[in-house]
Amino acid sequence: MTEYPTGIGTSTVDEISLLGHNLADDLLGKVGFGELAIWLATKKRPTAGQVRVFEAVLVSLADHGFTPIALAARLTYYSAPDSLQGAIAAGLLGGGSRFLGVTEDTGKFLHDALATLGDTIGWSEDQWDDAAREVVTGAKAAGIKIPGLGHPVHKNGDPRTPVIMSIAREEGQFGPHLELFAAIGRVHSEILGRTLPLNGAGVGGATLADLGLPIDLLRGFALIARTAGLVGHLAEEKTHPIAPDIYMAVDRNAVYRPDMN
Repeated sequence: MTEYPTGIGTSTVDEISLLGHNLADDLLGKVGFGELAIWLATKKRPTAGQVRVFEAVLVSLADHGFTPIALAARLTYYSAPDSLQGAIAAGLLGGGSRFLGVTEDTGKFLHDALATLGDTIGWSEDQWDDAAREVVTGAKAAGIKIPGLGHPVHKNGDPRTPVIMSIAREEGQFGPHLELFAAIGRVHSEILGRTLPLNGAGVGGATLADLGLPIDLLRGFALIARTAGLVGHLAEEKTHPIAPDIYMAVDRNAVYRPDMN
């Protein structure tokens, strides 16, 4: 008989097993969703401090107003109100390099940079700043935009960033990804000639990386967070719709221009 091995879960007529535990007896009411999400991704049960930091990041990414992601979900829901899953999927599919996907992009950028720095244990702030100067200089020379740097709205500083960093420090989870990201925030203006804020999606990516979560799954955690926000937008769309007005405003003001052919 062919077997398909898994370390996640299985079920029988009488029992559901998850991560080697009886779901009904061992986990329900005893394990929070954030704790379970980390556990599923790493196969290691997180500490209370790790869970607190993780959930702070998820809360920070749950919603950011009428972003293209939220509008895509609302407009899809207006077009197909019988398909809630389609509306949520439409929103999630918009998570990319400009919105939401920055979380994974930043984590990966920092992870790759750290791989070139060797042993950073015990580094002083000056050492991190020197390393950050090399990273920013290298990115500029290569024409690479540093993910997590800058924000279209929070020009004077993203309010999420210092809070998440503070929580990470409190819980002993302020690791090398956050150290390098913070150093980039301190020195980038010397190389780039302008000062940009460290944004919330970027600090989220650095934080999740320091929690030891798989780098290539970081966008998945951002999508988990934003799913909650999209459900909220769709709940509001049911009672206070804006999608019809958006559709009519664009459609009724569409102008044919032959020079665009």
